[in-house]
Amino acid sequence: MNLEELQNKKILLFGKSRAFSMDEFASQLKFHKIEISSEFDEDVALVVDGKMMTPYEQNSSDALYESHSKNKNVDFISIDVLEKELAGHIDANTLLMSLKLSRNKERLKSFLQNSMIDDELFFKLLKMYSWGGEDFFENDDNRDVSAAIILRFYQNIERNHNVQYATTGFMHLVAQTTNPQLLRAVLLLEPIKYNPKIQYAIAMNTQCDDEMQELLFKTDNPDVLEALSQNSNLKPALIEEFLKDEKLGKNVAKNIKVTEELFELFKTNKIGLALNESLTLQMQKELLSYGDEKISYALALNNGIDEEVLHLLLKSKNEEIKSAIYENKKTPTSILEEAYKNGQYCQEIAKNENTPVEILYQLQLD
Repeated sequence: MNLEELQNKKILLFGKSRAFSMDEFASQLKFHKIEISSEFDEDVALVVDGKMMTPYEQNSSDALYESHSKNKNVDFISIDVLEKELAGHIDANTLLMSLKLSRNKERLKSFLQNSMIDDELFFKLLKMYSWGGEDFFENDDNRDVSAAIILRFYQNIERNHNVQYATTGFMHLVAQTTNPQLLRAVLLLEPIKYNPKIQYAIAMNTQCDDEMQELLFKTDNPDVLEALSQNSNLKPALIEEFLKDEKLGKNVAKNIKVTEELFELFKTNKIGLALNESLTLQMQKELLSYGDEKISYALALNNGIDEEVLHLLLKSKNEEIKSAIYENKKTPTSILEEAYKNGQYCQEIAKNENTPVEILYQLQLD
């Protein structure tokens, strides 16, 4: 459809608008010089089926369609089509200035709840909303805006409607998203200060970009730093900072995809490095060559362990290392079967997801 072709013409709306409030809907139509009619006449160029149509309106709409569907001067569409077209023609700068000057919170909230506006405009509007120093769901307005954020971006919201009215909805949202713009928007929301767990989830998201990482690092919050150190997409400058701390350095060495350069850098924390699943065979062999049982134990726990290194570790006399090998899902079925035949490490084998079903069944009987 084309809004320009509707200028100085009438539309007949059955029911109500959906994405826009009725006042905003009327305002948008007035801006485009389109009049809303309450009944059909020769000046009506468009018939729109809205939401919440009464049975009488539905019958009237059906009758009009039956008698005028072949009339090229009259089109029939759903409210969603019209509202999408209206939303696509919103002048963002004009709207933002209007909202800024009027300070009309209800109108701002109405736009934030409008599913038809694009994400770029949504994020600009969200920056204008004042949370009043309160939490996401502490008052009715904040609750409505919070629900609008979750409803707009939550994946498969239809499977879990209740999350849009709970703080856990934000937790799930930032954990599942791959949208850096959304992460940044949530991180900068005022109520985030009441919800440190949401900050942790953002810090661990691989789409948390360099700017957000720097912002989180500067908080100097131990729990935020702990979460950030587990991000496998950590920026190089922060990698070096975290390696100065033994605990955080272990997280970094374990989670970052290792290159030859990083392998040398991470040698300051060999145990964390030995847990890294991206190690090459040569890297694993080098770590094994140190003859340190703590490093060997970490290698035995590594789900990315190479089979050649695994066989070398099985020669160890350290029972903890052997137990870790028999629990490791990378351990070949043949090795697990052999251990079962010999009546060894049955408890560890029972925990291994790679253990054949028939062996698990026998272990249950035993």
